[in-house]
Amino acid sequence: MIAERFVSRHVIVHIDESDVERAIPDVVRVMRTFDPMEVRNDIPILVGLRAAKEAGFESVMTGDGGDELFAGYSFLFNKNIADLEKSLANMWKIMRFSSIPLAKSLGMHAVLPFLDEEFKAFAMRIPAGLKVRKERGQVYGKWILRKAFEELLPEDITWRVKMPIEQGSGTSSLPGYYDSKIPDEEFEARKKACELSDGVRITSKEHLAYYQVYRKMLEIPRGVGKGTKACLGCGARLEENANYCRTCGAYPV
Repeated sequence: MIAERFVSRHVIVHIDESDVERAIPDVVRVMRTFDPMEVRNDIPILVGLRAAKEAGFESVMTGDGGDELFAGYSFLFNKNIADLEKSLANMWKIMRFSSIPLAKSLGMHAVLPFLDEEFKAFAMRIPAGLKVRKERGQVYGKWILRKAFEELLPEDITWRVKMPIEQGSGTSSLPGYYDSKIPDEEFEARKKACELSDGVRITSKEHLAYYQVYRKMLEIPRGVGKGTKACLGCGARLEENANYCRTCGAYPV
């Protein structure tokens, strides 16, 4: 719909099992993580960036930061204004976006307009009550952003309910994929070995698969990173304001 409205070229990249297997080692290496949520989210980003590079592009533009600045996540919708303001302020301190390092790893440049310093400062000053608000009987995040584009974009776009990237891309199927691929006995044995040898707590077969990739390329996570506290799941160092571990995905920390 957007491509038709603005007469632009729209390319759909279909991801299959081989694309996923090819992307996982690079995502794990570049992002230094085996957090299942992070890996599932970053696979389609890397696949999309590769497609853009193969098409001859050296830079890409993304919408990263919109959900963080304008409260687009559904877990924020039921908070009172004071708690919402506090949650957003904390999110702004720790937010990071994988499109930047993933693009750099391909020799590309990622441009994030929402994080333009002047615009970011402006967005942060907008009251939280204008970010989460009811419209047509439904609570929406990014309310004021949606209203700003209401007359420019089709209604199905402006008032579309946010879908996590892992659902939109299909990588949400990966937990089931690894559940069927790794036998239970093998999982239990490897899970125990990881905790005994590396001090890493493995929570699922998908988690195990990514950690095995991680260890082929990177050191044991214990003590790695900068921060004042250690993750109970893997021992990596955490920033003071962190509420989850970027290395292993442990939550809450």
